[in-house]
Amino acid sequence: MFGLGTTELLIFMVVVLLVFGSARLPTLMRNLGKSATEFKKGMREEPEEPQKIEGE
Repeated sequence: MFGLGTTELLIFMVVVLLVFGSARLPTLMRNLGKSATEFKKGMREEPEEPQKIEGE
């Protein structure tokens, strides 16, 4: 994955755990998943037409 080996991924996960703590990690991952879902949903939708401002 992204040219990273098992050792690099393990070190990365330990650093993330130390920075965010074990209590906040599930919330952080849940929010990341929701963000990814919203991004994919937005990419599938057609762009909205710009609304005209009255008086112009």
